[in-house]
Amino acid sequence: MNPNEILRIVDAIHRDKNIDKEIVFEGIEAALVSALKKYYGEEADVVVSIDRQNGNVSATCNGESLPSEEVVGRIGAQTAKQVMIQKIREAERDALYDEYTEQVGEMVSGVIHRYEGAAATVALSNVEAILPRSEQIPGETHHVNERVRATVFEVRKSGSRVKVILSRTRPQLVQRLFEQEIPEIVDGVIEVKAMAREPGYRSKVAVISSDPRVDCVGACVGVRGNRIKNIVDELGGERIDIVRWDDNLEVLIPNALQPAEVEQVILCKMLGRAIVLVREDQLSLAIGRRGQNVRLASKLSGWDIEIMTQEELAESIDRAVQGFSQLEGMSVELAERLVEEGFLSYDDLSVIEPDALMAMGELSEEEVETIVNQAEDKAMEAEAAAQEARRKKREEERLAAIEAEYAAADVAAGRIPTAPTQGGGEANASENGASEITEMADQAGQDAAASEGGSAS
Repeated sequence: MNPNEILRIVDAIHRDKNIDKEIVFEGIEAALVSALKKYYGEEADVVVSIDRQNGNVSATCNGESLPSEEVVGRIGAQTAKQVMIQKIREAERDALYDEYTEQVGEMVSGVIHRYEGAAATVALSNVEAILPRSEQIPGETHHVNERVRATVFEVRKSGSRVKVILSRTRPQLVQRLFEQEIPEIVDGVIEVKAMAREPGYRSKVAVISSDPRVDCVGACVGVRGNRIKNIVDELGGERIDIVRWDDNLEVLIPNALQPAEVEQVILCKMLGRAIVLVREDQLSLAIGRRGQNVRLASKLSGWDIEIMTQEELAESIDRAVQGFSQLEGMSVELAERLVEEGFLSYDDLSVIEPDALMAMGELSEEEVETIVNQAEDKAMEAEAAAQEARRKKREEERLAAIEAEYAAADVAAGRIPTAPTQGGGEANASENGASEITEMADQAGQDAAASEGGSAS
């Protein structure tokens, strides 16, 4: 192995494996040191250096120079081969690790090669990545040889390999798709200020334009909605709400809750909560299916949002003032002031900063501790009562389901006529049958309750 050959090998590895030349030189030097120590003994002080310009090898053993032919000759070549291979593999792994670590949060495109359980193996340009089931959009399916786009979620070393974890559920994927489909974002005219996402269901994206001539929402939607349609199709039909950003929360929160119409926003700064007042007919729209709309709006704005009607707020205020006033050491004036700051329940009061309560009511530390302890006890009692109410509701629903099941069975068996007939006898029979069904349902409910009680005990 002459100097020119060393330089050729280093250059080839650098180009093919994308490994820095210095790392390759150090790997060869370490391999030669290992080989010479096997010959001269592990205790020998061996130093090997390679000239980076001309490839000449120089070595010393215990301070004495060694002939270059001996260093790179048969002894070195035979014993250094495996060490060099290992060093090159480690350098290749480190280069891949550094490359994909810099791409965390960025979008990559690859082809699905195979499925292992519920996880998909995706072939990228120079490494195989994993798209776990937990990072796939709920409800979507992929096929072998399908091209898929995802963001790099995590990169870690695993032995001599690099494990790259991809994700299609993170908000960064929506961000990258917006950047790809909307040139104004790349140009800096439109900026994505905030984003909230529930993968596979709905996302809210808040945008703002630095140019008053450019409508940020219209530019994101595109002509006839073509831009947003491409993003929605890539996300498997996930609904995307584009929200106009505003630094004023009283403007941003109504925008985030669209399409619901908001009457008023009350900011409770001590709690980081916003009470949003809407009309009765807008209540369910503002909350959204299973609370999704208000939940995403809260994430987007960074504030806890509570939706109420005017009547519900008035009732909550009266109830809170009355309840707080009954606490030992609490005056009506302090109770009203707490309510003005947004404290509407014992649970809210139990987490108040003691210093803030001392300043508001000019109270001592002991008085504040007494009030907070009472609020904690009341909050626990209220939670227990709410749990009992939920249990009773579930029991009523279960009994109603049992009654409906018995009624359906009797109708199917002809024991209860489905339509009224002439004469009163059959009508009486129908009433008697319904009464029997109710009794059977009650008995079934009692049996179930007894069974639950036995299990609990």
